[in-house]
Amino acid sequence: MFCTQLGKQLRVATRIVAILLLSSAYARSAIAAPESSTQTASVYWGAYIYGAPFNMGLIDDVEAQAGKKMSIVHWGQPWVMNGAFQAFQAPQYAAIRARGAIPMVDWSSWDLGKGPEQPAFRLSNVANGQYDAYISQWADAARAWGQPFFLRFDWEMNGWWQFPWAEQINANQWGDYVHAWRHVHDIFVHHGAINVTWVWCPNISSARTRSLQELYPGDSYVDWTCMDGYNFGTDNGNLWQSFSEVFAGSMFNAQHNTYAELLALAPQKPIIIGETASSEHGGSKAAWITDMLVQIPANFPQIKGVVWFDWNGGDASTTWPLSSSPGAHDAFASGIAASAYAANGSGSQPRMAALQPLSATTAPPDVPSLESQPGERLQIADSVDDMAELSDGDAASAN
Repeated sequence: MFCTQLGKQLRVATRIVAILLLSSAYARSAIAAPESSTQTASVYWGAYIYGAPFNMGLIDDVEAQAGKKMSIVHWGQPWVMNGAFQAFQAPQYAAIRARGAIPMVDWSSWDLGKGPEQPAFRLSNVANGQYDAYISQWADAARAWGQPFFLRFDWEMNGWWQFPWAEQINANQWGDYVHAWRHVHDIFVHHGAINVTWVWCPNISSARTRSLQELYPGDSYVDWTCMDGYNFGTDNGNLWQSFSEVFAGSMFNAQHNTYAELLALAPQKPIIIGETASSEHGGSKAAWITDMLVQIPANFPQIKGVVWFDWNGGDASTTWPLSSSPGAHDAFASGIAASAYAANGSGSQPRMAALQPLSATTAPPDVPSLESQPGERLQIADSVDDMAELSDGDAASAN
């Protein structure tokens, strides 16, 4: 599903091996800043959980580990799966809303499982109207549901590794991504689906990724910017990186400070981390998590949301889930308990409106206790077995 940095080739044949060396002291650096006791919620938090939201018990399990209910639940949906166009999953959206959380859905213009070279889903075909009937039906259903949600359309478009909407592959041309994004966005606006919050989410930048400036659709087409990035540790020949090195630059990613690049590109837009996790191998995952949850509100103030990728991508040797060790589990529970991180309460979010970032001066929402509470055939996959593959490209790729 989700792409990230060099070496994230869990289900893709190509393995990228890092050739740049990091100083171990720099790689393990952490910026500590005590939290103010009067700080109020400023950051949404959540997780991508394999099998959710089709199995709500999986969400319960992660929330029990964290000791706090999520404000975001993240999952993915391709345009086509098993030969059928996928309809808007209103029951799942409603179930997440009923929990008090916000849906964040990766909506992807491809036929899941058919690889990165899909001529039918070249960006030019999307921009030229080939899928307008399907897009319109989906937009109408989103409008009919009416509640706000995050839509992360065709993410990690700056890469070259897996997705047919990347300009570097599938015979796409320069400028095609922006044309396709704007076309899809315009259809939603035309159909009155103004409850959609558009999340533009590249992978963290590196020497080989496409320039963010070339791929940005423009402020009037984007509500939130976003970035995906992982600490792969020493898995698959990679090197341990601190949270700040992943998102603010290191020799590993050619010193690209993706956070600063997003601020320069869209200084008024809130930022969400769409996917992140850390390996257990090569350093202390518990310390990495502690550092991340301190740094986000203290040193990355434009980040207004963070989503943990709580799945191993189908590889038992991958240690991204929070349950990988008692230390990682405890560190996350301790850090997410900070008042900066909002528990659920999206029931107060207005209908038919884009989602706004939380303000550090705004009181957090009420927190329930853990004990409470066109021509083509359309199909909703309604089983965990079917939807287990909807992990945005099956958690494979490298940056």
